[in-house]
Amino acid sequence: MVTSFEASLNTISVHHVGNQALSEMYALSGHPLVLKDELIASLLKQYFLSPFSKAVEVYHLMHSSGDLALNEIHHFASQMFEDKERFHEASEQIAKHLYKVANHPNIKSGELYVAYFKDVQIEGNLLDAIGIFKSENKETYLKVYPEKGGFAIDYEENAININKLDKGCLIFNIEKENGYKVVVIDNSNRGQDTAVYWKDDFLQLKIRNDSYNQTSNALGIYKNFVTNKIDEEFDMNKTDKIDLLNRSMKYFKEKETFDMDEFADEVIGNPKAIESFKTFKSQYEDEFDTRIGDTFEISDNAVKKQARVYKSVLKLDKNFHIYIHGDNKLIEKGFDDEKAMNYYKVFFKEEQ
Repeated sequence: MVTSFEASLNTISVHHVGNQALSEMYALSGHPLVLKDELIASLLKQYFLSPFSKAVEVYHLMHSSGDLALNEIHHFASQMFEDKERFHEASEQIAKHLYKVANHPNIKSGELYVAYFKDVQIEGNLLDAIGIFKSENKETYLKVYPEKGGFAIDYEENAININKLDKGCLIFNIEKENGYKVVVIDNSNRGQDTAVYWKDDFLQLKIRNDSYNQTSNALGIYKNFVTNKIDEEFDMNKTDKIDLLNRSMKYFKEKETFDMDEFADEVIGNPKAIESFKTFKSQYEDEFDTRIGDTFEISDNAVKKQARVYKSVLKLDKNFHIYIHGDNKLIEKGFDDEKAMNYYKVFFKEEQ
């Protein structure tokens, strides 16, 4: 978790980065931004830092070759941390790097802000941090003001909503040899081809394999196994699958520590299914080069996030949804010959 109560904005440089695929150029400022008063600094701090208050996933900078020195952002961030006099020069190089990699025709042009913060807290440590932010989406604002005994109205186009940060990252001056601690925001282009360029092409990030990531991956792999894989080897209906998902979520909510053998016995139960799941997990680890331990501390934040996508609902045509939260033996499936339709029979004691 990132907190910024004690944080201060030390310096900031602003550049404009176009889309080279559309023959747009970049424009570099000649010097850092001059802030005219404390209110502007406070508003900028809110705009840049407040979205990270809910960030729980921590990343490291990396390079596909394995040589961290080849990661451009790591190189320029190190320059800034080591020599504040080179801050603006390094910010220009960051803008050029973004221009180079942001070459998809659907990527929007916008302002790139590179900022140096003091005393931003992450995981209990107050640290210097370099922020890199991009604003892509502009809005129109109305202004109402008193005039001649009444009021007048005006507007301002292409303005920035300080409550909506499009893209950003914070690079903390710690664990340099591992690629620093990095948290990231990307609220635009989600689900599109352009979504990967900020994390993968520009920053080149790998997620830190901590308890949050281990918990999230374990739940994600198990959900994928139950939803997509288990049908290949076992004859299971949807209520049985929902029951398996509910039992897994119950395990993660009630336990403090994950234990693979305990989880397999309590949740899966069937020896053949247990072996199939362990093989499925191993194949995932090899494919994505991500190791999930047989034991790890369970992250409550990861469980809460995964719970949102764990579905315990039967969708029946467009008429009914049946939510299953408990014993799946209290629901039976059948077929009505007269109506030539499937049906579910649900048993209960009280209606609420």
